[in-house]
Amino acid sequence: MRYDKVYAFLIEKLETGLPAYLTYHDASHTRSVIEFAEHLASSEGVAGDELLLLKTAALFHDAGYLQHHREHEELSCMLARKHLPDYEYTPKEIDRVCHMIMATKLPSEPFDLCEKILCDADLFYLGTEQYDFYADRLFQEMKKTGVVKTKVDWLLRQVEFLSAHQYHTQSAIQEREATKQEKLKELKKRLDSAFVTTKRINVNELLQDFLLVIVGVLFAGYALKGFLVPNHFFDGGITGISLLVHELYHINLAVAILLLNLPFIIVSYFSVGSRFAFRTLFSVIMLGLSLTLIPDVALTSDKLLISIFGGVFLGIGIGLVMRAGAALDGIEVLALYTLKRTSFTITEIILGINVLIFAVAAFQFGIETALYSVLTYFSATRCIDYVVEGIQAHTGVTIISGKSELIKYQLVNDMGRGITIYKGERGFLPGKFEISADCDIIFTVISRLELRKLKNLVYQIDPNAFVFANTIKEASGGVIKRRHHH
Repeated sequence: MRYDKVYAFLIEKLETGLPAYLTYHDASHTRSVIEFAEHLASSEGVAGDELLLLKTAALFHDAGYLQHHREHEELSCMLARKHLPDYEYTPKEIDRVCHMIMATKLPSEPFDLCEKILCDADLFYLGTEQYDFYADRLFQEMKKTGVVKTKVDWLLRQVEFLSAHQYHTQSAIQEREATKQEKLKELKKRLDSAFVTTKRINVNELLQDFLLVIVGVLFAGYALKGFLVPNHFFDGGITGISLLVHELYHINLAVAILLLNLPFIIVSYFSVGSRFAFRTLFSVIMLGLSLTLIPDVALTSDKLLISIFGGVFLGIGIGLVMRAGAALDGIEVLALYTLKRTSFTITEIILGINVLIFAVAAFQFGIETALYSVLTYFSATRCIDYVVEGIQAHTGVTIISGKSELIKYQLVNDMGRGITIYKGERGFLPGKFEISADCDIIFTVISRLELRKLKNLVYQIDPNAFVFANTIKEASGGVIKRRHHH
């Protein structure tokens, strides 16, 4: 084996033949890998012909970049098989060199000691003080080749890679692992800071949510003052309790709704999230204001029309407010709170509360009024479902995007949701059927109040992402019962 001759031959090619965009995988990288491979070989007791073969593999391991940056390990082996016979390497020795080269292909799975040494030498910079220098050069290269596009993408890739990476030799572990772990902690902090600083308040979205709340409370106020209150009809939930209190004790309806919802708004601050709680408080205050300003004018005396259309307008109003990420009724918060302490489902808890409300209404105002009020409640719930596009307590969401790594990170770390990943292919567009690419298909389960936030999160990362949701009747286990952030 004439290693010195083949070294001089290939290094010259690497210095003059590599593309300019290869700012990391250049001739200096190859020299560094050879140097660190020698260092590890000395520590691990590798010498003689084995050391020469190891250095040869280190020399050729990135030679494939002379032809292309994709599948460069296979191309490197082809070059080794082409040139090494000219420098007195036997077929068996060349096979050995190629096995070591292929071991560096990520995710690396080295078999013997020399393969482990080469894998550790190839990633020598991970546990060094020069990490940022080499990482920046690799980022510039990957940006040129389209692998990453932004600094945030690159931070995410680094965190994921360092979290999964492990050195294979004891020498590398002892020398580099501690420094690598410190760097990983630093990168995680930088990544969290990057996501915080990239969150911007979208004025258009805030304006849209504000208008939805205003229109929603006007619909709800109109339903209450134009249909239900003048005719002594009731609804379910906290609104129904407020109507009962208003009828029985003649307390101002606006005050009753605000006071009865207030405890559940406070509970929602801790169990659902501050964003949801503040929006709900604003919505309830606006509903109270609308009830104060809208006069009591009975639009009809027909009980069937009152029960149906009173429910329809009330349901539309509540649904619009829910689309803005808030609520007009604290009963769902109460159900979520009770769910943690009983074996009943949310549906069963809400049904039980409403049965009590309608039972009191029947006892105080007659069975006919109670039955019409049940019809009002049914009309309202159907309209809520229609307005919020059929979203129930839980919604299954499937996301297909070319930026799935960023979306996965945000879903888990920002929204606190569990995710399931399917391996798939995206592309196959009309006129471009032959173009496709592997992708991760993300599936997660969220509450209906989180759907807007999830869509905003996804489209902030990838405006072209394909997102679709479907109703889930029952869901349990996993992280579904974890705290939701709104």
